Amino acid sequence: MHSESPKPRPSACTCLRLRKASRQVTQIFDQHLAPYGLTVTQYSLLGHLRALPGITIGALAETMVMDPTSLTRSLKPLERQQFVRAAADPHDRRSRHLDITDAGIAAYQAARPGWEAAQSHVEQALGCDGPPALNAALDELIERLRHAPPLSPSTSEVRP
Repeated sequence: MHSESPKPRPSACTCLRLRKASRQVTQIFDQHLAPYGLTVTQYSLLGHLRALPGITIGALAETMVMDPTSLTRSLKPLERQQFVRAAADPHDRRSRHLDITDAGIAAYQAARPGWEAAQSHVEQALGCDGPPALNAALDELIERLRHAPPLSPSTSEVRP
């Protein structure tokens, strides 16, 4: 006799929900940007570098809420394609400044229709009032979490 497996109970975990939504949105953007040879992370990096010329890796990592190691890994293909240039700081050799190149600007601009199509895809799924409300809620969450005091291991609760 074949019985159906029980449907999993919805999780109360906010992180799980955000990660699932993030993966779905990332997949949509990556599909739309693939014809231009970029991922959404690479497109976003180029956009940030266009707006913030000469930014350091540390400052860019903080702006994008990424750890510097992951950021460096994401920058490597853009450097190989000569879309991004990294130069040592003349005053502090441990620090590198990043700039988008002309080729990087051209790649970013060429991929804009893919980004717009992905953005439209997500906005349609959210409905007419969804995008502004979601973006406002996410911006507020990002700021609150950025300024929240860190939990110490001794004060965090262990849950099953």
